[in-house]
Amino acid sequence: MTLLAINWPAVGLQAGYLIFSLSILVIIHEFGHYITAKWFKCRVEKFYLFFDPWFSIFKKKVGETEYGVGWLPLGGYVKIAGMVDESMDKEQLKQPPQPWEFRSKPAWQRLIIMLAGVTMNVLLAFFIYAMILYTWGETRLPTQNVKYGIWVTDSLMKNIGLQNGDKIEAINGEPVNYFNEIPAKILLGKQITVEREGRQKTIDIPVNMIEQLVEKKGKRTSLVQPRIPVIIGGFPGSDVETSTASNLKKSHEANQNKTRLKVYDKIVAVDSTPVNYFDEMAPLLQQKKGDSVTLTVIRNEQPVQTKVFIDTAGTIGFYVINELQADSLGILKQETKNYGFLESFPAGVKETGKQLNFYIQQFKLILNPETGAYKGLGGFKTMASIFPSTGWDWEAFWKITAFFSIILAFMNLLPIPALDGGHVVFTLAEMITGRKPSDKFLEYAQIAGMIILFALLIFANGNDWFGWGKGH
Repeated sequence: MTLLAINWPAVGLQAGYLIFSLSILVIIHEFGHYITAKWFKCRVEKFYLFFDPWFSIFKKKVGETEYGVGWLPLGGYVKIAGMVDESMDKEQLKQPPQPWEFRSKPAWQRLIIMLAGVTMNVLLAFFIYAMILYTWGETRLPTQNVKYGIWVTDSLMKNIGLQNGDKIEAINGEPVNYFNEIPAKILLGKQITVEREGRQKTIDIPVNMIEQLVEKKGKRTSLVQPRIPVIIGGFPGSDVETSTASNLKKSHEANQNKTRLKVYDKIVAVDSTPVNYFDEMAPLLQQKKGDSVTLTVIRNEQPVQTKVFIDTAGTIGFYVINELQADSLGILKQETKNYGFLESFPAGVKETGKQLNFYIQQFKLILNPETGAYKGLGGFKTMASIFPSTGWDWEAFWKITAFFSIILAFMNLLPIPALDGGHVVFTLAEMITGRKPSDKFLEYAQIAGMIILFALLIFANGNDWFGWGKGH
């Protein structure tokens, strides 16, 4: 890939999404530590968004606390007096403990302070999901309404045995109620039950399915889609960038196709070959690249024949109907549920629990070497790529931010020194044994934890850019 091939506006937009999202999550997380520390009368010396080694972008001292923004966007921190943390302030620990210091507080108070950041992230996710449901409601496609079965759009799905027209009935023996749940359930599942030509068939999912998907990263858009008739949903704008003879010819042919076809035309034949679905038409167009074909379309309930040009990519130049159009035509009837303000809160709790369980299942796969899922472990590039690449979409932004908040809460609870979970383990051990770890032990544990975290950070981001985990 060259620099010229990079879509810089999309990269900039996704980077903006990510920085904004992480800023919210970090501030909320650290505020949990901050407010509980103040509650128990600990002195909070610093409250920073992002890290500030050597210098900061902004800082202002208010009372005993310095508030600031660092230049290194790898998180943030609250520096509580008398606590062994990422600041590694050894000089303060050499002094006798003071009443306002973290180390002077009872174990139960220190435990609450440590758990407060994670708690705030869980509460934030719950609140965001509740407000998403209140604002936009919930629109889903019932699997039973996918009456033409699936369109297998990924070669790996074909390799394991799925076929166009299959109707997915269950995954791991459990019915799949909504079509949007299918991709995630396939990635986490072991078996798919489908109805094919009136018979039930079971398809085994390879244990290393995620590894195989990672190996062909960037070469797919989805695993399966609903199979639909070939109905024209719209036409793209001109994408001609230069005035070369080939591009002018392409533009002329595309415009001719637009005049000969209309939105909601239903294509039923290519030349003399009948077609019912787009997956049946696409191979026929590929055989006629750079040529022309005669299409038979149904327009106003009447058959019409028209000649169109096929470009060198094997396409005519139209969009198939989208979900809203398919819904309005009764082809893929969606289910929409709106939530009142109070009703949205229990629904938000349920969605938070659902997404947390989904992430835990993913995490288990990463820990299992047989799945090869660790090869898909990504850093900031992967995180940014999840966001939309065209335009600002508030609903998408808040959904992704809520999920990131769940991930941040879960990861921080891992029993690794330097994370909240490591401090929680040491504090619980103290509460059980009655023996407090020495400051020197905590200092060494903090260093070890930071080494582990930086190693994971380097591996994940290296995987993003160089594919370190892929073995080639």
